[in-house]
Amino acid sequence: MNEQIDEAATVRVFIALAPPDEAKEELAQALRPAYDAFPQMRWNRIEDWHITLAFLGELPRPVVSLLQPPLAELAAAHRPLHLALRGSGHFDERVLWSGIGGDVDGLRQLAGEVRTLVERHGIAFTDRPLNPHLTLARARRDDTSSVVRAAAGLRDFSGRGWQAERLHLVGSNYGRGPGPIRYRDVASWPFGGAG
Repeated sequence: MNEQIDEAATVRVFIALAPPDEAKEELAQALRPAYDAFPQMRWNRIEDWHITLAFLGELPRPVVSLLQPPLAELAAAHRPLHLALRGSGHFDERVLWSGIGGDVDGLRQLAGEVRTLVERHGIAFTDRPLNPHLTLARARRDDTSSVVRAAAGLRDFSGRGWQAERLHLVGSNYGRGPGPIRYRDVASWPFGGAG
C-alpha cells in the first residue's frame, strides 16, 4: 500500500555544506577537554555538524521539491571548495562555534549564488550576512561563561584541509516532538568535478 504524503505539510530546511568525517573527528578530538569540562552545555551531535549557506525556514513540501532541480544544476556548475575548520568563537556568549578557513571567498560566492537562486524561485527568507562557521554547542540560559571558556580553549585549533564535494538540502527536526534538533539530508548533489 502506498503511503500518502501530506502535501500541506511543511519541512524546516536549509542549504549547507558538510565537512567529511575525518575533519569532524579531528575537531571532536580537540573538543574532548571541553566535553569533559562543560557537560552541562547542549552539544550538537557530530553527525549533524554543517556549514549553513542559507536558512530557508518552514517550507511546504512541494516547494522543497521544486527547489531540488535548480540546486542540482547550481552544484554541477560549481567547483569543489577547499576548506578547513579553524579556531573558535561564540555568538552572544550562548553559541559555541568553529570557524572556517581555506577558500572563504569561494564559500561566500557559493552562498551568494544559493541565495540568489532561492530568491529567484520566490522563497522569502531572512538574508543574514554569511559568517562561515560550524555550530558546536549552546549554553544553558544560566551558564554563558562555559561557552566563552570553551571557545578560548579551542581558539588555536587548525584542522587539516578538506574538499567540500557536495551541496546539501537539509531538513531539521524530522519526527518533530520534544528533544534535541535532528537533521537529515532531503537531497544532496556533487559539485562539478567532484569525485
